[in-house]
Formats: sequence, C-alpha cells, structure tokens
Amino acid sequence: MADNNKIKKRYNRIAPIYDSMEVLIERGKMGSWRKRLWQRVEENLPDLGGKLLEAGVGTGKNIVYYPDNIDLYAIDFSEKMLKKAREKAKGSGKNINLLQMDIQNLDFLDNFFDIIVTSCVFCSVPDPVKGLKELRRVCKNDGKIIMLEHMRSKKEPVGKLMDLFNWVSLYTYGANINRRTMENIEKAGLKIEEGNDLLFDIVREIVLEP
Repeated sequence: MADNNKIKKRYNRIAPIYDSMEVLIERGKMGSWRKRLWQRVEENLPDLGGKLLEAGVGTGKNIVYYPDNIDLYAIDFSEKMLKKAREKAKGSGKNINLLQMDIQNLDFLDNFFDIIVTSCVFCSVPDPVKGLKELRRVCKNDGKIIMLEHMRSKKEPVGKLMDLFNWVSLYTYGANINRRTMENIEKAGLKIEEGNDLLFDIVREIVLEP
C-alpha cells in the first residue's frame, strides 16, 4: 500500500503537465505505435458488441481510438490523471465508464471483458504479477489482452544500463524502465499468442490469452 500511495502521489503531481511532457514522444514513434495497437484491437473485436477495458487510461490519450459498438470501460488509480481523461472523454462523443480503480484489485466480476488493453502501464504497477493476474481473472476465457509496453532489454549491457538509471524515472514519476514484463506475464499464467518488437526488445506489442 505504501508503494501504491507513493506512485499515485507522483502521478497526481505531474498530471497537469503530463501531456506536455510527452508531446514530442507522441508526435514521434509513440503516436504510430498507438494507432497500430488500436488497429490490433479492432481486428479482435467480438462480432456482437461486448465489453472493452482500458486498464491504466492515464490522461486519456487512447480515447480518440476507442472503437464504436462496444461497452467501454477505462480505469486509473490517479484521480488527477483520471480528471484529464474525463475532459477528453467529454469531447469524444463516446459513452465511457471512467472509474478510479487499482489494477491490482479490480472491482469487476470474473470473465467480464472481451478485450483488455494496456499501454505503458506495467512499468508503474507496484506488483505487476498481481496486476496481470487480475487482468487474467476479469478477461473472458476466449478474450484477448492486448498490450503496448516498454521493458528491460535482455541484451547486455543495455539491460544493465537500464537497471543503473531506473531510479531517475522511478523518482520522477513512478515508472520503472527495467521491468521484466515478459517474465511477469509467464508468472501470471497468461499465454503469449503473439509478441512483436517495435523498438528492439524494449518496446513490444503483445497479444495474450487468459
């Protein structure tokens, strides 16, 4: 709980300037990676409606890509990041259930969602394996979890350099640059259907089955 509160305070602190901090990144590769992520979501939408969860909506950068004809849910544990997302949601014309919630303790029934989406979320979850297990729990047996995540490189010395400088991003806004996300996915019992390297092995698009 102490780690949760510490990271939440950091995200609440930077929420007013978060989009400005990342404007150059978004205009570069990140923007195209987001479009690719949501194209993959579109490819996996259920034929007849269904439910979609964005776990870790942040300031709502993905809202513009949300598909139609599906029940939309989005959560974040930072109330000030969520406030920014609500502002974007108002202008989207979409009916989105925006909820303050901890990904490690989701207040949803088992087997609830057809598709779950994350983008750059598991760098900041205090207990990533617990969070991934929660996604597995609330995803339908025939559902998909589609992720865009950055993680520690398996190539040395790059991985060791990420370990060395991890404290900078962790202190600044609570994000780790050296998370071993692929290993955490396996520990959570999720099945890897597909994994694509977008920036070496540091930024990856991953499709999972529960």
